[in-house]
Amino acid sequence: MSPWFTWLTPAIPLLLPWLVRDGSGMVQATVCSRWDRSVGLDDRGLFQEGEVVIGGLIPFHNLPPAPDLSFSQPPDLQACVNFQEEPLQWAHALVFAVDEINRNPFLLPGVRLGYRILDSCNQHPWSLRGALSLVSGGNIRSQPSSDCPVPLVIGDASSTQTIILSRTLGPLSVPVISYQASCGCLSDKQEFPNFFRTIPSDVYQALTMARLTWLLGWTWVGAIAVDNDYGRLAIQVFEEEIRGTGVCLAFFETLNRANLVRDVKRAADTVQASTARVILVFLWYTDMGALLLELGRRNVTDRQFLASEAWSTSGQLLRNPALFNVAQGVVGVAIRSAPIPGFEAHLRSLNPSRRPGDVLLKELWETVFGGAETLEGIQSPFTDTSQLRITYNVYLAVYSAAHALHSLLSCPQRDSPTWGSSFTCSLPYNISPAELLQHLNQVNFTTPLGEPFYFRGADVPAVYDLVNWQAAPQGLLKLVTIGRVDGSNLLINQSAIQWNTGSNMVPVSVCSDSCPPGTRVARRKGEPVCCFDCISCAEGEVSNTTGSLQCDRCPLEFWSNSHRTACIPRQLEFLSFNDVMGVTLTTVAVCGAVVTVAVFMFFVYHRHTPLVRANNSELSFLLLLSLKLCFLCSLVFIGRPSVWACRIRQAAFGVIFVLCLSCLLVKTIVVLAAFRSARPGAGQLMRCFGPVQQRGSVFLFTSVQVIICAVWLSTSPPLPYRDLGLKGSKVILECEVGSVVGFSLVLGYIGLLASLCLLLAFLARKLPDNFNEAKLITFSMLIFCAVWISFVPAYISSPGKYADAVEIFAILASSFGLLLCIFAPKCYIILLRPERNTKKHMMSK
Repeated sequence: MSPWFTWLTPAIPLLLPWLVRDGSGMVQATVCSRWDRSVGLDDRGLFQEGEVVIGGLIPFHNLPPAPDLSFSQPPDLQACVNFQEEPLQWAHALVFAVDEINRNPFLLPGVRLGYRILDSCNQHPWSLRGALSLVSGGNIRSQPSSDCPVPLVIGDASSTQTIILSRTLGPLSVPVISYQASCGCLSDKQEFPNFFRTIPSDVYQALTMARLTWLLGWTWVGAIAVDNDYGRLAIQVFEEEIRGTGVCLAFFETLNRANLVRDVKRAADTVQASTARVILVFLWYTDMGALLLELGRRNVTDRQFLASEAWSTSGQLLRNPALFNVAQGVVGVAIRSAPIPGFEAHLRSLNPSRRPGDVLLKELWETVFGGAETLEGIQSPFTDTSQLRITYNVYLAVYSAAHALHSLLSCPQRDSPTWGSSFTCSLPYNISPAELLQHLNQVNFTTPLGEPFYFRGADVPAVYDLVNWQAAPQGLLKLVTIGRVDGSNLLINQSAIQWNTGSNMVPVSVCSDSCPPGTRVARRKGEPVCCFDCISCAEGEVSNTTGSLQCDRCPLEFWSNSHRTACIPRQLEFLSFNDVMGVTLTTVAVCGAVVTVAVFMFFVYHRHTPLVRANNSELSFLLLLSLKLCFLCSLVFIGRPSVWACRIRQAAFGVIFVLCLSCLLVKTIVVLAAFRSARPGAGQLMRCFGPVQQRGSVFLFTSVQVIICAVWLSTSPPLPYRDLGLKGSKVILECEVGSVVGFSLVLGYIGLLASLCLLLAFLARKLPDNFNEAKLITFSMLIFCAVWISFVPAYISSPGKYADAVEIFAILASSFGLLLCIFAPKCYIILLRPERNTKKHMMSK
């Protein structure tokens, strides 16, 4: 608790005897005695006698005298220091309004209104002393009739001081009407039933600032506020409003006037170190001036300030050339401006010579105008009526008090039939503050400007101007209105704003730049949501907006483009005749078929030679035909899969290879039968396995595969299939086998014939003969089995078109193995060793 308040506490009982309660419980003035010197109150102010006197508290000075640090005695009556021009204009708005009301025959007719205005010194001890003096009627030596207690107090400027006044005067039911106390806490009628104000609540100002930061794209904002209810509650409302909008507070610093130099340096350090380029400031204009000077001394001129109404229109700051570089571009919320007709003429008519007892006017003349005889032609904050803001609030406060008094004093006679219980009434010389408070709650009138005025609880409807500090000649700043806030409607002309850079380009204040399309936001652990990293979307995912929180998965038939900003149709992938692998395999297959045809023609040409005729030349020609078909059937696996292509592929492959293996198996059996028939008693064996039986065996073995394929194709045939999950941006178009059992039976039957052929050929490899074809069949079947055993795992593990390529490779490799191992030795003998191509040589051991 302040030492001043500690001293004032025991003084309060000395003041309360001025007020007693009558039988109805109303607080009423009793006697208008002379000022009591024992109270020790400053008597400097503005005074005017009247039948009803209203009180006023205005901070004409903002620094108190140096106190007695021993606290053994109350402070002396020396005046506060550091005179302020603008508050004196506020006081004369009260004076002017009272004069207007006294001249108005329809408002308080027959009642002369007076005033008593004291200096609150912008400090709560002086403010409280002044309020207690006003309601007690003390401390007025020069105005005898002003010793009467006032029923109402207009003031104070500060929210903290007004809270103290309202709580102190609340038990006495004395109304308090503030013209500048904007703390949202004062809207609570349960806690402050006697409080009213003509300035909107800070809640609306903080909401407006939150909307401005969102509207202008500022997501990384610093905050500096005065260390009292005004600053802390405003920032609290601001934080609540920006929660969930993507706007974050980079820092929050408070300034205490008792430690202003230290706090200003600390706040300047924070501003200088922060990456936030926009600073939200809720300070009194004198404190903000000290902060701006410190930032200017450090050459921190690239910050954009968002100003509260307490300093957004300060002429003292605007006229200070030392603040030009650091304060240019300020955007602020300001109390609405309104004209007061005739007020400028009233101000310019003032002169200390005409008001010899006005010590404040004398101080203004001495400190500001240097002894000028008249204010005509003088330009100063005191005479400047171009933008009346707080001044107009004081003006409205006087009119609201006057209308409440008019309602109170205009009640019908208490004994008349029209007297009701809703209101109580008073006489001019016996006004009860409690009765006045009751009528003040019901005030509803039209201002001299024709605007409706009423209280919503303690508040008035929220109306603000939006202002901008722009460069003016001679290195000064000027105030330009750029918008207006009326309730929930916010209108702003962004093109008219001049920012701190001197241009009309909105400055950027972000912790992290917005993530461009194709990326998503990744929160940084332990940091505000405004600070994040941008991560590229994964393959198959896109984001087509700035600042996406997540990437969206593309539909199945689509894939992300290279920039991850749009989904595009997937490319179809299959083994085609146009790609390198398809061309290579096609070339090899065609070459194999051509070689096979060449061998076939070569054997036809040499069909009468013993080597061609040996071991059933008919089977050799059938084997060559089947090998040619093997090479050609591989081409069916190349190209876009279709319903018929998928069905023909596996069926043709299975039947043709079985035909080939059947020929080899029968030839192997013939070799074994031929050598077995040479044994005694075995001649009948060869006659039972003649050409007809050999052809029938080939047909029988092949028919089994045909039946398997027919059942497979009729029950669950292979069909084209789009594989969407393997190759990312590509859709793999392939043939699904349909029935795995059917495909396994086809391969199994081929494997069975190959194994049987290999076994028989292996048994016949050492039979005595110069040309034993069983040896050639053995080598060819070894290659065949090796190829197809390797095929199974390679086929299963190969995706898409590579599975088709593996199967084609197996077909070509096994076909070339058979062609080369069986027919190459024969062609060699026919061409290069014709002496071996005789029956005698072939039959010799």
